[in-house]
Amino acid sequence: MSPTTLSAGPDHGHVTFLGAGPGDPGLLTLRAVEALANADVLVAEHDVLDVVRAHARPGVAVLDTDTGPPSPAAVTSSASSAATSADTFSGTGTPQLTVVDGASTTVGAPAVRDAAHLVMEAARGGKRVVRAVSGDPGLDTYATGEMLACAAAGVPFEVVPGVAAAVGVPAYAGVPLRDAQGADVRFVDARTASERCWTEVGASDGTVVVSATLETVAAAAGELVAAGRKPDTPLTVTVAGTTTRQRTWTATLGTIAQVLKQAKVLPSPEGGRPVIAVVGERSAAAQRDQLSWFESKPLFGWRVLVPRTKEQAASLSDQLRSYGAVPHEVPTIAVEPPRTPQQMERAVKGLVTGRYEWIAFTSVNAVKAVREKFEEYGLDARAFAGIKVAAVGEQTARALVAFGVKPDLVPSGEQSAAGLLEDWPPYDPVFDPIDRVFLPRADIATETLVAGLIELGWEVDDVTAYRTVRASPPPAETREAIKGGGFDAVLFTSSSTVRNLVGIAGKPHNVTVIACIGPATAKTAEEHGLRVDVMAPEPSVHKLAEALADFGMRRRAAAVEAGDPVTRPSERRPGARRRRSTT
Repeated sequence: MSPTTLSAGPDHGHVTFLGAGPGDPGLLTLRAVEALANADVLVAEHDVLDVVRAHARPGVAVLDTDTGPPSPAAVTSSASSAATSADTFSGTGTPQLTVVDGASTTVGAPAVRDAAHLVMEAARGGKRVVRAVSGDPGLDTYATGEMLACAAAGVPFEVVPGVAAAVGVPAYAGVPLRDAQGADVRFVDARTASERCWTEVGASDGTVVVSATLETVAAAAGELVAAGRKPDTPLTVTVAGTTTRQRTWTATLGTIAQVLKQAKVLPSPEGGRPVIAVVGERSAAAQRDQLSWFESKPLFGWRVLVPRTKEQAASLSDQLRSYGAVPHEVPTIAVEPPRTPQQMERAVKGLVTGRYEWIAFTSVNAVKAVREKFEEYGLDARAFAGIKVAAVGEQTARALVAFGVKPDLVPSGEQSAAGLLEDWPPYDPVFDPIDRVFLPRADIATETLVAGLIELGWEVDDVTAYRTVRASPPPAETREAIKGGGFDAVLFTSSSTVRNLVGIAGKPHNVTVIACIGPATAKTAEEHGLRVDVMAPEPSVHKLAEALADFGMRRRAAAVEAGDPVTRPSERRPGARRRRSTT
């Protein structure tokens, strides 16, 4: 049995020291995900929590060991909860306690030096504790001391290795550390390197990987030159490696200070940001141009506004991330029950009594509305027995499968009402004992499907299953970013998303790339004074994302061909500064 799957109890307190990698959540190992899913308590610095918390189970207690302000996810809970939390994690210093599912308790924040005490206190209480650190635990400044403290106290622990920044960041920067010649590779931490260390790596002709900061990397380059390395030795410097904020500069040991100054990176208040520098012939510019796979993604670092809810936008946002973008979901509509529920109630009862041959779902919201009505009556997916089920597209089909229903009909071509009608069979009194279709839909849905089904010989119970209303305005920061050019692109998936977004948040800035799912949506955007830059070749949200990626790729290629720096659309606005975004 894996230590990460041990049941909680007085005799099974356990600590997992877990490497969270250099920043990209996708670099977590399978073992790390397993440990996080079984944890009772998660202890980490704030930046590391952002990487690992998505894999923690709802209700896990999260201890943020940073001394800074509380996490935005923190929500003050009741006084009784606060008392319980304080009793559970007693010790020197009072930790900030948050809960991943949002029902959290916030008190003070501990110093990092208290992490070992907090970890052991939780483990002695029979808790499964995950102590997550950046990179790999074996290279972390504090993890070894905390492991020794656990060992001295008789607290069982395990170590789950992670991708070290010194290895992961060069890989994302397109800088291999070894080649067929198998040159020596040395790792140096500029903060702790001794004169002897610099002398040894300076005398070597192998690759040197230096952990430093923006402010100190030039000094580290000077140490290598003083120790014997030639000033024209190539190096690369990467900041925010493996995240969508990553940026890499190519220079030599003798020119790196000038390159950073010309790039207006230094002097800067952010000079303390950590960097990974790779020194040696393998970081030469010609080779990196061919191997820079991450920063050359078509939408790398683009902040893309997706005017849909997180549930609706899940697969679309994943697709955008694969292109290097940072999706930001903003709901423009809210779903509410119909004003008069009696029609929906009669239709659901008709499903049970055999009134319908077919039920057609035209959206995920329609599936949700029927599912909620089923739960209200104590029904489940078995009530669909003997009824044929149609779904307008793959996303709706997935919602049905999650409900326990496998649809009988999904369009083979266009995923729309028109596409569904193309595959829908005409009514045949010989083979169809019942001629009626139940169509649960929104109050603002078009009549295309109803008219088409009637033309095919079917009777249709066209029922309002839910109402769509304009959503509440997004936070002020989001509204300002929309109007001020803080977003690089916005994806409009319907005319209503155009009208509603402009209504609740204002018109996107003219530097923002406008992408529309089809001609009708594009026309609405133009009527609102927007310039349409991208249109999907067919009405599909995934084709829309592909079209935006193609646009970004062409834009990038044009900049490279012209010898211009590759910038994001938002960086074109007057006074624009490079924004920091999430991974």
